[in-house]
Amino acid sequence: MKKDAIDLSTMDVFTLFRKLFIPTLLGMLSMSAVTAIDGIFVGQGVGSDGIAAINICIPLLMFFTGIGLMTGAGCSVVASIHLSQGKYKAARLNVTQALLFSTVVVLIPCMIIVAYPQKTAYLLGSSDHLLPMVTDYLLWFAPSWVCQVWISISLFIIRLDGSPRFAMCCSLVTAIINVVLDWIFIFPFGWGVMGAAFATSISLLIGGMMAVIYLLFFAHRLRIHALKWSIRSFRLSIRNIGYQCRIGSSALLAEATLAVLMFVGNQVFMRHLGDDGVGAFGIACYYIPFVFMVGNAIAQSAQPIISYNFGLGHHERVRSAEQIALITSVICGGIVTVLFIAYPMELVGLFVNPNSTAARIAAEGFPYFAVGFVFFIVNLSAIGYFQSIERIKPATAFSILRGMAFLIPCFLYLPLIFEEKGVWLAMPLSEALTCVSILCFYLFTSSTINRKGSINI
Repeated sequence: MKKDAIDLSTMDVFTLFRKLFIPTLLGMLSMSAVTAIDGIFVGQGVGSDGIAAINICIPLLMFFTGIGLMTGAGCSVVASIHLSQGKYKAARLNVTQALLFSTVVVLIPCMIIVAYPQKTAYLLGSSDHLLPMVTDYLLWFAPSWVCQVWISISLFIIRLDGSPRFAMCCSLVTAIINVVLDWIFIFPFGWGVMGAAFATSISLLIGGMMAVIYLLFFAHRLRIHALKWSIRSFRLSIRNIGYQCRIGSSALLAEATLAVLMFVGNQVFMRHLGDDGVGAFGIACYYIPFVFMVGNAIAQSAQPIISYNFGLGHHERVRSAEQIALITSVICGGIVTVLFIAYPMELVGLFVNPNSTAARIAAEGFPYFAVGFVFFIVNLSAIGYFQSIERIKPATAFSILRGMAFLIPCFLYLPLIFEEKGVWLAMPLSEALTCVSILCFYLFTSSTINRKGSINI
């Protein structure tokens, strides 16, 4: 399998970032398309109730995807540094440990969810009216979440191994298969939300197998390595996994932010606007992963450049990579914001009948919601920078601010002041406050390199 010509230590930083960013962005957007395609077909084939039912389930998927991103990001940073120091076996062991750990952690709760789908649905906030569809979606979708985690981790490693185009192909194949099966299962077969869940499960299984087969047989430096089964090896594995999770914890918190956004938003919309409100918010939530993946693609494209050169002590290249990432974040965030403000009804119309109540609520709210997208993407890029240079505390702190400390109070109190508009403004205000916090941290922290090699900004 041909490798892309990438040298993380000598190639021009802008050229290097571009070679990583374009395939990473396309791959990330393809993964987001897997869920969005479900929404489009369900919206047209079932209606806003189907979208509301799927949106109730998505926070769980976000959480488990976050586990994959946490271990993948942490493993990628550690493996990058090992590779820069010529420690190939250690890098391979970290990859294997990350995959094994995430599989076990995700498989157990998925089995519980499949065993108790109705109880899970009620815990997620389902109404009695939506319960049958929520239960169907959980039963047919939950078993594939392990494959989703495999994809989340493997794409980090495949890009680091020098094959960003193959990583993109894994995502594109998953999305294309999902499109075809969604149409077949929802329209000719008439399986509704169950068909959407089944289609997504099959596509994720194929994408996950592609990624794992690459790591088993085709990887250049980061093939899966056999682990020793001894008490000492087990202890070392636990230590390594713990360190990976600490580094990648901000990635989990970033995904958890989306889960909290959807979970709390579902409750608030249900209370203020009923099932139609949840349907409208569900349409917005199908677009949030696209915005998230743009920010994530920027952070993940910069990450191997930053981590590898950080391990070598090339701090000027580290700073250049982050500057390029921040500029890209502002440009991409501005483009997405303009699209949502200028074409709200067109975006809503992809999912539901534009004359429906849910469509009206969503179209009126999109311009307010879109105000936060620039802050959203910039925050992901900044947090990814701290993560890449092993500065765990600021990465974790800012992730908690945007995901918990600011977001939940904004959701609870803004509707009391601005009514319906306040619900849509909760995310933008939370992201803006986080961005201000990061800027203050930047202004009050000197740009120095301490004796341990950490970079302060």
